[in-house]
Amino acid sequence: MSREKVLIVDDEEGILNQLRWGLQEDYEVLTASSPGEARRRLREERPGVVTLDLTLGCEGGPEDGLQLLAEIVDQYPLTKVVMVTGNDDPRNALTAIQRGAVDWYSKPIELDELRGILRRAFHVRSIEQLRGGPVLGGPKRYHRLVGESEAIRRVFALVERVAATDATVLITGENGSGKELVAHAIHSAGARRTGPFVPINCGAIPEQLLESELFGHERGAFTDAHRMREGKLELAEGGSIFLDEIAELPRQLQVKLLRFLQDKVVERVGGREQRKVDARVVAATNQDLKTAIAAGRFREDLFYRLSVVNIVVPPLRERGDDLRLLAEYFLDYYAKHHNRRIRGFTQAGLRAVQAHPWPGNVRELENRVQRAVILAQDPYVRPSDLELEAAPEEGPQSMQGARDEAEQRLLVEALTRNAGNITRAARDIKVSRPTFHDLLRKHGIEAGRYRKPDVPGQPEAAEAAEAEGDDAGEAGEARS
Repeated sequence: MSREKVLIVDDEEGILNQLRWGLQEDYEVLTASSPGEARRRLREERPGVVTLDLTLGCEGGPEDGLQLLAEIVDQYPLTKVVMVTGNDDPRNALTAIQRGAVDWYSKPIELDELRGILRRAFHVRSIEQLRGGPVLGGPKRYHRLVGESEAIRRVFALVERVAATDATVLITGENGSGKELVAHAIHSAGARRTGPFVPINCGAIPEQLLESELFGHERGAFTDAHRMREGKLELAEGGSIFLDEIAELPRQLQVKLLRFLQDKVVERVGGREQRKVDARVVAATNQDLKTAIAAGRFREDLFYRLSVVNIVVPPLRERGDDLRLLAEYFLDYYAKHHNRRIRGFTQAGLRAVQAHPWPGNVRELENRVQRAVILAQDPYVRPSDLELEAAPEEGPQSMQGARDEAEQRLLVEALTRNAGNITRAARDIKVSRPTFHDLLRKHGIEAGRYRKPDVPGQPEAAEAAEAEGDDAGEAGEARS
């Protein structure tokens, strides 16, 4: 059985010899001391993982290493890259992760730690091989995240890369954009998924209680402290803690959190004993932390500790067709959850959804759709059910445009009325099934998106039976 291949790219001969010797029992080790030699090795050997010196042949600068990283990510998407650098500037590591590296490591090299990083990198690669490629071209759902726009797919891809590591992550984005779902996806996709996921909102707890919530307290530490209590950090042992609204953390607690990030130890309020805690930290904010640093409200050293990797969650207005996809997803979910026979949106309802600016992002969309599902009196959700104004229909630009628009609207309304059943929809508008299929292809409409069966598993069979009868009828008409 052939062994996995690791390519070591470094311009220091001593590093190449050390890693060749230290990793040869586990992997087939390939080496390259220049970008040109690395490109040849990649082309001929196709290694599964590459360790790449960030300052390769560039007198201390990162340009050559980052350029080679970009080439590997573009030309060999299944090859995972681990950046290795002696440069302590965390911004270079952040840049490397954002450009596609799966992990990074600073010199001097500790072989045991590097072996762990390589194992995680090969694990990520094996998952992508099973899925048929990187998540960027993948499905419409990733854990609890939903979407297919390029903007959200990039978030999916970055989440999958960082999930395989223990790096601290800072998630930024507007209120309601889904930052906690991203944090949960990082936890669920990584090795800590069997451990606890512990969220805490730093802006929702009074300052005098927040220290106890985070770090715990000993009995008698303050009034009403009648018993010892573990903090959220200790409760996250073996898992992840999600610090939402991290910009609201008071300055004195920023110092204490910084120490935890550096040493992984906690000291309860009123206690003297230090406890080692193995918990991954993921933080989120809707504020500009660099502005908060300039104003003296947030520590710069804590910012760099938190933002080893920064994931920016796009607002709903920048996610294109995800708006309709999310609206239909929430409608289907809450119709089942509340046991309501809601079939879909009217065309006016969809136009209202697409015209609304959604300042509250995904959270606002979810709340409006859930309320509409509960209150709607008809099987199809209207603008009034969503408490939105009806959007005016856009006028056609030409006679052909008018025909196409009317044709598309007729198809969608027929599919909506008939819950995605093509046979009944075709009969509804008095065309044959082959003609209906041609029209669907012409307008790029997927009938399956409108299917809402009353009894799971039966509509397809019923449609097939009806289709057989229709096809026979069409054949008879053709013969006559």
